[in-house]
Amino acid sequence: MSKDIKIFSILCMLLFINNANADERPLNEVLEDKVVLKGLDDIAKMRYDAANMLINIGGIISPSGKEHERAKAVADEMRKIGLVDVRVNAAPNVIGVIKGRSGKALIFVSTLDDLKTVAENQRAAGVPPYIDGNLVVGPGTNTSLTTVSLITAAKALIDSGLVPEHDIIFAGVSEEETGLRGMKNLYAEYKDRAIAFVDVLGEGNSISYGALGIHWWKIHAFGPAGHTLRGGLPNINQAIGRAIDRILQITEPQIYEDRRTRLNVAVVSSGAVFNHKPETGWFSLDVRSLDQVHIDTMEAKVRNILSEVTNELGLKFEMEVISITPPGQIEGALKSSLVQKSRKISNYLGGTPRLSNAGSANLNVSIAGGTLSIGISSKRGGRRGFPDEWANIPTMIRTAKNVFLTAITIGNMEEL
Repeated sequence: MSKDIKIFSILCMLLFINNANADERPLNEVLEDKVVLKGLDDIAKMRYDAANMLINIGGIISPSGKEHERAKAVADEMRKIGLVDVRVNAAPNVIGVIKGRSGKALIFVSTLDDLKTVAENQRAAGVPPYIDGNLVVGPGTNTSLTTVSLITAAKALIDSGLVPEHDIIFAGVSEEETGLRGMKNLYAEYKDRAIAFVDVLGEGNSISYGALGIHWWKIHAFGPAGHTLRGGLPNINQAIGRAIDRILQITEPQIYEDRRTRLNVAVVSSGAVFNHKPETGWFSLDVRSLDQVHIDTMEAKVRNILSEVTNELGLKFEMEVISITPPGQIEGALKSSLVQKSRKISNYLGGTPRLSNAGSANLNVSIAGGTLSIGISSKRGGRRGFPDEWANIPTMIRTAKNVFLTAITIGNMEEL
């Protein structure tokens, strides 16, 4: 890209961001509005209902790729509170709408699916989560806290009677844990009219406005098997070890450390018994950077290393994609009204948010596509992936308040 074209692109993005600000309500004005203050009070009063909704939604077993029952339950809750055009699509994503006037949309996103270990703990527990003081205890509660926060905020917005300039979209998306497939589906549907995406991961103690690229690979090795007495060489463990040693010497992580460039091998697996040479094995590869070019360069070097080891030992490697999370940066995002208002909202709710240009979640899809997006996150509870997992009810309420205020300010919601 030439220098003049790049400057023109930056100016266009800044112009888009500034024009978008004209259709927003200032936070200080919003916080003096009696209707808004009542809405915030209403959210606090929904604490008990929200906790019970979390028991219902979080208790549904929903490993990534099998979120259909949870999506249906979320859709039922969306209809109960008065969201319109509620639907569950093939992804399955669940979507509900507060209608605006502009034809554009502000999209709030939560994650529907859970880790495989969470689903296993749910099956083993055999009973639903339960309320214990300020906590909802039980596997499945931690992730679903944000979905319940979206529904709670949506109810307060509908009850307020405020009308938005833009459609306010509430979406629970599938397969966040396995390649962001639900978010990719949602982005394809809304990218042409989205003013912004807000990926809701917590109450906003951290605000991400850029995306860290993460590629996960499973590298398989294949070779001749045999008993120890007859095995000899080559041995796939020899090939795996030689490849890993060279991969971990790739220099990009040291050269571009400031760009969060990383490379890691965490899992190695092969063989089952002491006296048999394995026929297959594999190792994991985690490649990260803020810049796609560094990811591409490292992966090209990995392929060259695998080719070299194959030529040396006569064994075969195959690279299997496990997950591709794209990187991206939006010019002017840090100074945008979306990020700065989000920071002020977090301050109002008692937080001191950390700002980051290296998010890693559903927002990566929309940022990589060139759409202004943020992720608001925090600790939601604890022990996720363990049998005694829990979610924090006050955090759930503050998350709902953050979504409520973001929708009113960025969505320009006001009385007609």
